[in-house]
Amino acid sequence: MRVLLIVLATLWGTGTGLLVPRAAHRLSVEAEQPWRAHCPGGHPITGTFGGWIGRARCTAPTTPQRPTPAPANPGPLAPRPSETQPQPQPSIPNCTTYGPHTPRTAAATALVCAALAAATGPRPEAAVWLLAAPVGVLLALVDLRVHRLPDVLTLPLAAATAALLGLAAPLPAAGGSWTTALLGGLALSAAYFVLFLVNPSGMGFGDVKLALALGTALGWYGWPIVVMGGVTGLLYGALYGLGLVALRKAGRRSAIPLGPFMLGGALTALLLGAATLP
Repeated sequence: MRVLLIVLATLWGTGTGLLVPRAAHRLSVEAEQPWRAHCPGGHPITGTFGGWIGRARCTAPTTPQRPTPAPANPGPLAPRPSETQPQPQPSIPNCTTYGPHTPRTAAATALVCAALAAATGPRPEAAVWLLAAPVGVLLALVDLRVHRLPDVLTLPLAAATAALLGLAAPLPAAGGSWTTALLGGLALSAAYFVLFLVNPSGMGFGDVKLALALGTALGWYGWPIVVMGGVTGLLYGALYGLGLVALRKAGRRSAIPLGPFMLGGALTALLLGAATLP
């Protein structure tokens, strides 16, 4: 049963991971800017749900160059048509793929989903983790590109995580507590809010909103997992920042995207919490 679950989770992660780059491209804009509606070549992004669902691939071609027509009444000294007409050029797309690298994104999402399925097993909360995983990958990519965690992702993720865990809690095989999950979300978000007040230049308010979703997921497995996930995320971010400073690629006051490391820390603690359940 567990092997089948891992296989299905891997397929789910691969399929959803193929769709993440398009959404990441559209959402990777600065604050107060509209979402991107065109590919880098300037072609409108169309498709399902207003162009939000689909591969990050543009197939709109450029118009092929037309040959120059010959003069209507060529004189005796005019060159022959074959000497004046350029050869037609084939139609070449302006762009093919865009956004984050699709194969790597799909592989990363598949790996995350497979790890969650392996650690959680056939418990009802596994469905919640698998639904949230592609959104987490999307948030990490957007934050890496523009240092932003859009409300359109963080707030629905927090609400959906709480609601779905509430549905999973009464089931016999559930491995956590819904009450602790809700309190964990509030506690971790409050902790990040304090950090935001202390150092607003080093942390965005989007991190506070992301902490609400992560704390809810971590709280499902108890308070030690909440603490571990929060501390591990900060530790990952600190190590990354120190590495950049050591390599002289950033200064001590350079801003770094914290969201990917918060998500990485939460994933680490979540896997440990799920794997250590009896």
